[in-house]
Amino acid sequence: MTALKGIRVLDLSRILAGPFCTMILGDLGAEIIKIEQPGIGDGSRIWGPPFINGESAYFLSINRNKKSVTLNLKKSEGLKILYKLAEKSDIIIENFRPGVAERLKIDYNHIKKINPRIIYCSISGYGQEGPYKDRPAYDLLIQAMSGFMSITGEPDRPPVRIGVAIMDLGAGMYAAISILAALRYREITGEGQHIDISLLDTAVSWLTYMAMNYFATGKNPVKMGSAHPSIVPYQCFKDCKGRFFALAIGNDIHWKRFCKAIGREEWIDDERYATNPSRVKNREKLIGELEKIFKCKSREYWLKLFQKYLVPSAPVNEISEVLEDPQVIHRKMLLELEHPKIGRIKQLGSPLKFSLTPIEIKTPPPMLGQHTVEVLKNILGYSDDEIEKLKKEGII
Repeated sequence: MTALKGIRVLDLSRILAGPFCTMILGDLGAEIIKIEQPGIGDGSRIWGPPFINGESAYFLSINRNKKSVTLNLKKSEGLKILYKLAEKSDIIIENFRPGVAERLKIDYNHIKKINPRIIYCSISGYGQEGPYKDRPAYDLLIQAMSGFMSITGEPDRPPVRIGVAIMDLGAGMYAAISILAALRYREITGEGQHIDISLLDTAVSWLTYMAMNYFATGKNPVKMGSAHPSIVPYQCFKDCKGRFFALAIGNDIHWKRFCKAIGREEWIDDERYATNPSRVKNREKLIGELEKIFKCKSREYWLKLFQKYLVPSAPVNEISEVLEDPQVIHRKMLLELEHPKIGRIKQLGSPLKFSLTPIEIKTPPPMLGQHTVEVLKNILGYSDDEIEKLKKEGII
């Protein structure tokens, strides 16, 4: 049995934040009914290249364990079907720009009249209220506006974004957390509610110690590459072949081990380096010394040595190396599913591990409208003739 068995989610979202949230819920066992526009579908279906046999790799990455139902919400009959599904669902997720759901008459105020127990989650760039609520938002813009790009990258270099759309993914995670909390509240009280998740709120909440550093000093944090403002050495270094590895000396015990490993035991009691605050103060001198040392040997040499001395370290891997890593494989973070068009496709596993209610990844990302007939028949009781009529009228 899965943790969310028996929970039905009506997924009106598209692209990344919403679909990532519903994929998490689907992996936890919820039934996900993904509503898509007939003939078009989720916008990420055409995001590429790369494509695999015509299917977008982007779409395939975040839409497993879902049923695709095509439905034209701009027609009254399509809206009627959505309302019927909402009546039989526990959760609705949408990531329209604020105001769009209301115009379509599928916002929380409309839906709660049909199903007062509904948990309705809205995900948007800036939230459902406030001076920016009507602005279009993309992950890049949120990374810029939230300050993340001011602290990411090398000093004196142009701003860079984090390599994945992390604000979208983070908002999807916050949405999933909020929905689970709302399910618990509904279990106690019988009441549903509206959840308002914003990418900007997500990003600001993740500033954590960087914001606190500003509160403490009144100074803006700066870009430091892979280095850390409060810990030294805690960054990437280059070996003799130009390859990189990461070193994380998180405390003074690690520092003592590290000094022994590299043959610099005199640094253990050196007042310039003996404690982390002194190493932070003398960062430039110490890092310069370490860069010279590390350029004398290979990455493999240093990592083997650090492992022997229990010094926290890791290679800077390419994606291909990550996906071949024995720990990643052991943790079942790679799997394959049978896709109706492509055949066997690779998927990333779930990081959620349960002792009693394990994750189930059963179905591949759906083809557009693949489950329309199944859902209309099995959940809403439509007949074959009624379904054929809906097709002819462009409702599905």
